[in-house]
Amino acid sequence: MTDKAVADAPAFDDVAAEVLKALDADALVAHNAHVDVGVLQRKLGDWDCPEVFDTLKLARRLLPDRPTYKLGALVDAFKLDEGLDESLVPHRATYDALVTARLFLRLANVLDDRPLTVEELRGDSPGGGDDEPATLF
Repeated sequence: MTDKAVADAPAFDDVAAEVLKALDADALVAHNAHVDVGVLQRKLGDWDCPEVFDTLKLARRLLPDRPTYKLGALVDAFKLDEGLDESLVPHRATYDALVTARLFLRLANVLDDRPLTVEELRGDSPGGGDDEPATLF
């Protein structure tokens, strides 16, 4: 991205309310989330960050022994960009958001017999006795 490409973009203060509205959620999903969350916390000051599911951390935990956990490598490995409009390109917001969402769904369904529970995605024990645990999907 160049200075010229963003010269006509609004200042962050002009869109902060829209950003806060978009972030009003119980949870966020992002790849290498600490980078995005850090920027948002600096720009939004007292923003209360919801729970974050970081697909980078999830992939490291759920897919051990991969040679790399870069988003592009995981997109290629699981063909997460299939069917996307050709105008969408890596390292741009819409593309990265879509493939990250697809990666999250892939990771949530990493087991052959059932989707992972929210607790399992968090890294917690599911608990709750012998009843079938609630799943995301």
